[in-house]
Amino acid sequence: MSLLLNTPYFYTATIKDWKHLLAPDSFKDIIIGSLKYLVDQQKLSVYGFVIMPNHLHLIWELLEENGKEVPNASFMKFTSHEFKKKLKAEQPQKLNKFFVGLQSRDYNFWQRDPLPIKVYSKWVFEQKLKYIHNNPLQEHWKLCKHPMDYKYSSASFYETGIDEFGFLTDYRDLYGSEL
Repeated sequence: MSLLLNTPYFYTATIKDWKHLLAPDSFKDIIIGSLKYLVDQQKLSVYGFVIMPNHLHLIWELLEENGKEVPNASFMKFTSHEFKKKLKAEQPQKLNKFFVGLQSRDYNFWQRDPLPIKVYSKWVFEQKLKYIHNNPLQEHWKLCKHPMDYKYSSASFYETGIDEFGFLTDYRDLYGSEL
């Protein structure tokens, strides 16, 4: 599915075969760095996110193409390249778990067809943002006791107003409402 520019989406991307590649913070930091770069380049706005051990959820808006491709494609391509580089240097045995041997690429880190859902109202926006922030609390994860305690999420930003990642945009700037 092709994403439209200047339209907010709830976006889910999953690591191939649900492997826990994103469990170490260093892999989450690759995601953070890519998002920050694309926001700094004014290619997208990020309103909410959570990075889980094997998937991520974002609420973002693509603002303009990044060269010849849409920013979500740049994001997926760049993070894959960085995952490969990191695994090759630090854990080459793990790299083999992502080998696909396709004509277009040797490794695949993201499952095909990430799920974008158009955020068409304030209600949907708030519902998706609550889902994102509560994801680390789910029974099978138990990554924290309160959404604000999970570092790799926008929950703290919405509680404190402090953007420690330097790339978040408050959704209330669009809708003028509270969670």
